[in-house]
Amino acid sequence: MTAMSGSAARSGPAEPPQAVDPADMEQTGPPPGQDAAELCEQARDLAESGHVARAAALYRRAAATGPGPRTLARALLGLAVTEDQRGDTAASREAARRAVATGDARYAPRAAYHLALSLEQGGEQEEAERTWLRLLDLGGAAYTAVARYGLARAAEARGDAAAAEEHWEAALSLPPDPSAMDRLHAATVVEAARDLAGRLLERGLPGAAVAAAERGLAVTDDPGLRLARAAARLEHAVADLGAILERDPEETGGRAEPGTAGAAVEILSGLLALRGDPPSAHQVWRRGLEDPDRDTAAEVRRRLRLGFASQEREGTPPWWDPYLEEAVATVSAPALAGELFAALTQMHSLLALPLAEGEQDPARLRAAMHQALLTPSDLVWGPDLHADFRRRLGAAAGRDVLPQGWPDHS
Repeated sequence: MTAMSGSAARSGPAEPPQAVDPADMEQTGPPPGQDAAELCEQARDLAESGHVARAAALYRRAAATGPGPRTLARALLGLAVTEDQRGDTAASREAARRAVATGDARYAPRAAYHLALSLEQGGEQEEAERTWLRLLDLGGAAYTAVARYGLARAAEARGDAAAAEEHWEAALSLPPDPSAMDRLHAATVVEAARDLAGRLLERGLPGAAVAAAERGLAVTDDPGLRLARAAARLEHAVADLGAILERDPEETGGRAEPGTAGAAVEILSGLLALRGDPPSAHQVWRRGLEDPDRDTAAEVRRRLRLGFASQEREGTPPWWDPYLEEAVATVSAPALAGELFAALTQMHSLLALPLAEGEQDPARLRAAMHQALLTPSDLVWGPDLHADFRRRLGAAAGRDVLPQGWPDHS
């Protein structure tokens, strides 16, 4: 494909575990006069300050005090997040499972989300999918979209296209007033739209990719979605331009006019180069230049040479024209320019040094000039440079005055 691809699932809290000092070690026994809610507040402050080990210990003690369902769910969610930050995946998942089991309307969905992402990223797809289904039952439009997005990824992973399509559709469904969506719901729709657009582009379905991107753009003006839509439209343009050049005269009522075909070659080649496919761009130019219709081939060549300086002498193009044409057609003009500047720099150095040092020995001056002349010899265009000088000198002298193999074997 192109520049787009399906994005990976979002991760849970990603801060690395902090180093643990002796003060971070778990204490035994609940502190006198503190209830579970107070412990959760303290744990949250510690976690935000980077003391995740001490925070995990307080969340664990808060859960052990036997609080009500809401505080228990909060403590277990906090424990799941901090254990994840510490790198203890098993403990994190166990705490998340316990939080989900409380069924609390506020914290259980968050715990299910955290657990499902952890399982998905760990390759445990079956349990991840069961957790996404559980999240569907926990309520709320935002978490419904989150769950549907997860289920769409799961269906894609197991190759169930029908189920994936159903879940993508549900994940991208918008309420009557998209501006009333909460942040989680909006962010989920945008991310799902980017993901789906990339997958559709990979499958060669640019029209569907544009539609997916526009559903996300209905929520917010996201640069990633605009890029996805532009990439999809580029693929549309490539297909349309290719259809112009592949017309069968017997089936479509005639070939494209030379001006239309020439423009199609120029634009298609440019789009293919932009897409990162220089060989295909070159092939398009080459086929246009070799078109059996002389008018079309002439129009293609005219467009290929639009940026060339007019340096023809007596109707004969300069010797370097074929190299310029090839450089444009193969999207290698920067490489050719680099070769030219490198050769010019080397020739300048070889000639400038004796001049700067005031060299007067004819043999050394001649040797410097010879080395400068030899500089382009190993480059693909070097022999033609030498041959052009031989022709011009011979025309001026009325005969070929240079020895064979000059200047390499002079």
